[in-house]
Amino acid sequence: MKKNIVVVFGGNSSEHDVSCVSATTVIKAMDMEKYNVTYVGITRDGQWLLVDKLADIEDGSWRESKVKAFISPDTQEKALVVLAEGTYKLQPVDVIFPVLHGLNGEDGTIQGLFQMSQIPYVGCGVLASAVSMDKVYTKVIVDKLGINQARFVHVRKSDLAHMDASIKMVEDVLEYPVFVKPSCAGSSKGVSKAHDTKELEAALLEAVKHDRNILVEETIVGREVECGVLGGNEVKASGVGEILAAAEFYDFDAKYNNPESKTVIDAPMPEGAREEIRKNAVDIFKAVDGFGCARVDFFLEESGRVVFNEINTLPGFTSISMYPMLWEDQGVAIAELVDTLIELAEQRYN
Repeated sequence: MKKNIVVVFGGNSSEHDVSCVSATTVIKAMDMEKYNVTYVGITRDGQWLLVDKLADIEDGSWRESKVKAFISPDTQEKALVVLAEGTYKLQPVDVIFPVLHGLNGEDGTIQGLFQMSQIPYVGCGVLASAVSMDKVYTKVIVDKLGINQARFVHVRKSDLAHMDASIKMVEDVLEYPVFVKPSCAGSSKGVSKAHDTKELEAALLEAVKHDRNILVEETIVGREVECGVLGGNEVKASGVGEILAAAEFYDFDAKYNNPESKTVIDAPMPEGAREEIRKNAVDIFKAVDGFGCARVDFFLEESGRVVFNEINTLPGFTSISMYPMLWEDQGVAIAELVDTLIELAEQRYN
């Protein structure tokens, strides 16, 4: 008997377009002999729409749908509510596959809705999603593990009413250049590198457009490497890939708009570094109560020191995304990866 899968994509975050591309990759990897797949797109302004076919996602015409569809929080229904022509119907759902990145999709908010519905869903739960999306609080947890990470300062929006004091707070702890990041924005939106006081002020004002909490951290000079994590009760780490950014740092444009940015699977590295990265990735995933999947990012300094950067609980599934490529290199094709994620979603509820 086929399972009823609802793929939710889009969202009202800065990563809306990336989510749509990731969704097409996931859907194409699904075995239609196993699954009845329904597509639900969330527009930038938060409308939930029933999408007729995959081609509508690929060309963007799904946003013109007149049929609303959303997950019911009623635990007795476990259904998708479809509204059209003044009537409604309830469509049974076995598993929700959220292909949502960033704000309101990867931060625990929509996971809370899924949790209320008691419908199995792919990926991390409310706590892991919320904590991992928040760079400041991820760092607080990783500090407890004794894993190397960049020194940092937490600046709040309210602090910026006294900009001189905020700048002094940073300069008392860190040396230039520093990175300034919105704590909860995804895909490097609002991230800047500041080389002096003037640039720091501008960077803080840019970051606060995206979040009320700001992370300012020391610059780590090293190779940017990433490791995939997969599992529930038993957790596995993939190999380690390297990002070769086509810009000074791997910001949103370098990730998605610059064809010169490249990924290297199974990159060469000093003895012991690969296993340290893989172990740290699993330890961090478990510490945030991760479940299902995540991509954990590190720096590898010239000395061989491994430094944690961040964890992403719903990694990209685009054609250039590291996560599916890392698992394919381990012999796990994307169709098998998608099947495994759906099985894990059900395992959590069983």
